[in-house]
Amino acid sequence: MRIAVTYENGQIFQHFGHTEQFKVYDVENRAVTGSQVVDTNGQGHGALAGVLRDLGVDALICGGIGGGARTALESAGIQLYGGVTGGADDAVAALLGGGLAYNPEARCTHHSHSCGGHEAGGCQEHGCHGGE
Repeated sequence: MRIAVTYENGQIFQHFGHTEQFKVYDVENRAVTGSQVVDTNGQGHGALAGVLRDLGVDALICGGIGGGARTALESAGIQLYGGVTGGADDAVAALLGGGLAYNPEARCTHHSHSCGGHEAGGCQEHGCHGGE
């Protein structure tokens, strides 16, 4: 099994369509056997589902995500765990342990601004985090 996480500085990046990196984990018998950080090479939004498919990813952990990307992931057969925050490694461990807290309705409802300022709370007021 392969799990990908939208990734920035050890944390889950909060806007799927703008992620510049994924951390990809190889899993066997519910244990991580290896991981690597993979650049998206400037691709965004729905095209990222193809990147994940080409990497052989089975599941994605991310923050907010738009409807088109959700549909593209579903078409690629990738299980989505959206609305997750915190450390990437911690989220994967929680998923493997059966205790991942996530919001299945998390969506990015905007695409007209830059989601770059997450560390300063920049995207939270725009709805990237579901329920807001």
